[in-house]
Amino acid sequence: MRITNKIMERNNLTNINNNKVLEDKLTTQLATGKVVNRPSDDPVVAIRALRLRSNVTEVTQYYSKNIPDANSWLDVTEDALKNLSAVITSMISQTTKGSNGDLTSADRQIILEQMKALNSEVYATGDADYAGRYVFTGYRTDTSLSFQKETDRQYTITEQLGIGAIDQLTSVDTGNLLDWTAANFNAGAIAGITEQDVSKTDVYRIRLSYDNCNGVGETSFDYTDRDGTVHTGQNVPVIEYYDETGTLQTLSTTEKSLDSDPYASVGDDDVVYVPETGEILLGKNSYNKLMALKDDPVSPSTATVDESKFFITYQKTEFEATDLRPEHYFYCTSQEVEETAPGSGTFNVVPNTEIEYNKDYLNTTIEKQSIECDVGFNTVIRVNSTADECFVLGISREVDDLVTSLQNVCDLEDIQKRMKTKLSETTDPAQIETLNNQLTAIDKALTYAKDVCQKRFEKGITSLQGYLDDTNLAITNVGTRSSKLALIESRLQNQKTTFETLRSENEDADITEVAINLNSADVTYQAALMATGKVMQQTLLSYI
Repeated sequence: MRITNKIMERNNLTNINNNKVLEDKLTTQLATGKVVNRPSDDPVVAIRALRLRSNVTEVTQYYSKNIPDANSWLDVTEDALKNLSAVITSMISQTTKGSNGDLTSADRQIILEQMKALNSEVYATGDADYAGRYVFTGYRTDTSLSFQKETDRQYTITEQLGIGAIDQLTSVDTGNLLDWTAANFNAGAIAGITEQDVSKTDVYRIRLSYDNCNGVGETSFDYTDRDGTVHTGQNVPVIEYYDETGTLQTLSTTEKSLDSDPYASVGDDDVVYVPETGEILLGKNSYNKLMALKDDPVSPSTATVDESKFFITYQKTEFEATDLRPEHYFYCTSQEVEETAPGSGTFNVVPNTEIEYNKDYLNTTIEKQSIECDVGFNTVIRVNSTADECFVLGISREVDDLVTSLQNVCDLEDIQKRMKTKLSETTDPAQIETLNNQLTAIDKALTYAKDVCQKRFEKGITSLQGYLDDTNLAITNVGTRSSKLALIESRLQNQKTTFETLRSENEDADITEVAINLNSADVTYQAALMATGKVMQQTLLSYI
């Protein structure tokens, strides 16, 4: 085969270019530190690199962003729950002191002030938020747990309760003793007060989650019963339950204001509603009907209902600052209202403003609004605690009962002190006799009130301890999640290191080896240039 200069030229140029390409490849590897800079360099390595990079990116997202976010949420939750635990613990301490029957008036006054202060703080940390999201309000992270200011909005609330919500209340009827003053002690009905005017009454009651609820004469409400029937124009609470045949039953309630002493006379069949205190008082027969409720899951006629539960629907329009929002706890509807006149306390509903909350609450199983964070490959962890697990309305209502019973004792002691002062200043025999009768009456009232107060505080210790146990359980659950998250974080840290090592081994160039190869390629390139230069100087004419 005849080799011409043109062939030699082309071959030399091709070989020189190949050397140049190799040198360029090695130069690129040295500059980027990567073995593969385009898929065509090594398709297998390129595909593996993409997969490993994806793994590293995912692990970095979990390890550097998701887990710190979940940790922060859990830390905020735990701090708030610890504050709640501290407040309830202080309440138990004060309640234990209050259960002592040998307290002085000064001691009771101190306990009273402490309980009021603690009651105002119990829900203060419930509005804790993380990055602008409230941590105890389930999916409604943009809505605070409590009202931030006094609010007028009509809520129609349905509570689902069991027989454990029914307790026994002892009420002391002090007659007109609490109206006694040094100026009117010898006039009118007060002058004739004797110990026979003082009595105590035991009554069964259901304590609603709110006080100062609506009553007759305020805005009426519509409700749909458990069978789907719509009822309109209701003014007082409705109690519904299923009997043993699965038939929906209703207890009718009548309203009695606190001024009319509703505790004094509750008939056997009565169901009395006290809007100021948010209490429903039960007569013996009404009490027995509810206490007899028992679920029978076997009976075909009751298989779809839970006969052990009963429902109470009522209405509340005026809320104080720090009152808990009903939508975080119950099935309810809310509507905007307008006051008919400034300061009148009566309202008109604004049409087409109704919002419905928690319809699933009417079912026997209530789904938790759990917020979960993706913290690993196919791994999620719950980061939130819902308000019904810890910030329950019963805490404040229990303290309200304690404060009321203690305040009654303090009021009676104050009147007793003023009576004794008046008696020491009086010389008229008739007035002395009147004052002695009144002192006898107030001594009896104080004996009753102290006994009721002591028993209430003893019961309060148990109730508050139950709330503390629930709070500590919530803290434990948060701690368990934090511990689990720490394990996941440690595992992801190891995975991150492993994937980064594998990625480096797969795509990172050995700089020393590349530098040597580059130097070798450069020597080869320069030698090729020199050899080609010499060869190409010779032509066919040189041999003629």
